[in-house]
Amino acid sequence: MKFRTLPETDIRVSEIGFGLWTISTGWWGKFTEGEAIALMHKALDLGITLYDAADTYGNGYSEELIAKAFPKQRDQIVIATKVGYNFYDHGEERKGQREIPQDFSVPFIRTAVEKALDRLKTDHIDILQLHNIRMPQVEDDALWQLMEKLQQEGKIRSYGAAVGPAIGWLYEGIDCVQQRRPHVLQHIYNALEPYPGRQIMDEGETPTDATKTARTRYLIRVTHSSGMLEGKYTKDTVFPPTDHRSHRPKSWLINGLKKIETLQFLVGPDRTLGQAALQWLLADERVACCLPNIYEEAQLKEFAETPETPMLTTDELARVAELAKSNFGIDGEVPNYKGTMIREAASV
Repeated sequence: MKFRTLPETDIRVSEIGFGLWTISTGWWGKFTEGEAIALMHKALDLGITLYDAADTYGNGYSEELIAKAFPKQRDQIVIATKVGYNFYDHGEERKGQREIPQDFSVPFIRTAVEKALDRLKTDHIDILQLHNIRMPQVEDDALWQLMEKLQQEGKIRSYGAAVGPAIGWLYEGIDCVQQRRPHVLQHIYNALEPYPGRQIMDEGETPTDATKTARTRYLIRVTHSSGMLEGKYTKDTVFPPTDHRSHRPKSWLINGLKKIETLQFLVGPDRTLGQAALQWLLADERVACCLPNIYEEAQLKEFAETPETPMLTTDELARVAELAKSNFGIDGEVPNYKGTMIREAASV
């Protein structure tokens, strides 16, 4: 395993991380507590040190899993978690993947952090993220002052935000990075869906305040386009109705299979398609950690070994970029982006 350091901190994270969404929510198959903890133990054995949870995943369950899995390994792992959804009052209202109400008020976030610390059985969170912020949160000075205060108090070591839940949120991401200079921003980004992830990273590099330098690093989720870039789906693949992938349109599956055919040049005896998808992300030094959806030991091992596989060459990266310009040869596909994708013109 290889590691990267968050700027202006001493936090080193493994290039491949473990996102607990998969094993704690039931939206990518069901896992018993024992199965989930066994995967987490195997991940640490393979060198994975970053474990990314959220207080709303399973109504606190993902954080409890970290405490149960690593009761004596606190100094060996980096804990990332997220706050902002009020599952305390609305947790039973969740229907499938529909969002429940958020609360980013200063009192609620402070309380949420304290409760997360209790569930994690630790006195500090390494990376705290505001979960799926909107523009009002980007612009809320009091909220970001709280994050700084929590860091000063030693309750968190670094902070940032996640944008989502679906793909999009272009200007929420750009403005957050430019205006708030968070240590991390988590967003969706992969070789099949490079927009708007790449633009968030590129435009976020230039702070609106010229006296400040960019320091943000990125935690990348949906690294394989919901599994498409693992190369295991066929046109006959069917997902259970409770699985989040069943909410993807059929065209995503059919078109995705056509797209990955164009990427077979990345596959070789020393690199699988799944590993190539991760190496494509890791070619950008702004990416701190990739958070693939992990669901079985063989796949976990494949992903954890990625940093030791051949990096993508300049020519390979250029070929992927050229394919992306033409949407990998797929015509008429209309993406469904969420959030602020167009900047409103200023009134004259």
